[in-house]
Amino acid sequence: MVSRQIEARGVRDARVLQAMREVPRHRFVPQSQLANAYDDRPLPIGDGQTISQPYIVALMTELAQVKPGDQVLEIGTGSGYQAAVLAQMGVKLFSIEIIEPLAKRAKATLAALGYSKNVEVRHGDGYAGWPEHAPFDAILVTAAPPTIPEPLKQQLRVGGRLIIPVGKRYQSLLKVTRTEDGFRQETVIPVRFVPMTGEAQGE
Repeated sequence: MVSRQIEARGVRDARVLQAMREVPRHRFVPQSQLANAYDDRPLPIGDGQTISQPYIVALMTELAQVKPGDQVLEIGTGSGYQAAVLAQMGVKLFSIEIIEPLAKRAKATLAALGYSKNVEVRHGDGYAGWPEHAPFDAILVTAAPPTIPEPLKQQLRVGGRLIIPVGKRYQSLLKVTRTEDGFRQETVIPVRFVPMTGEAQGE
């Protein structure tokens, strides 16, 4: 999976590639999807949600430029797979999931694989971030809001990176870096994520 689907498509960070090799993706998919666990595509995980394709997980992780000891926020725990990859890289991760059954399942999976000491999972709406643990070195969002939630930008430390898909029907993966005097935004690639629900949609 890593050499054919990820490295071959341009992901170069050796630590990201190693983490992708070490985290067992099959542990994060339903029994019905086990045969497809290492395919380079999103898979259904229940409750109308998906586990992102491995290439996108690797790309977002590389863009986040995390290092051991970094304080990182994830919005949209989903299956817990992206959280596991980040934990494997030695960060302290805070992850929020709006769908309670997914939050509980991800928490149990991460605990079973020994990631609990690095990852704290909370059930809730991630639109407002997790201000008690801010500022963050990186924030990764795994569902697409129509526009970038302002609270997430404000919870970055200077030099911190926000990696987020944005848009409704057509989405772009953005990298937003906090600078001394504002924010620098780069468009990476077109993507297709499930929509961010809750406050992001005015709910």
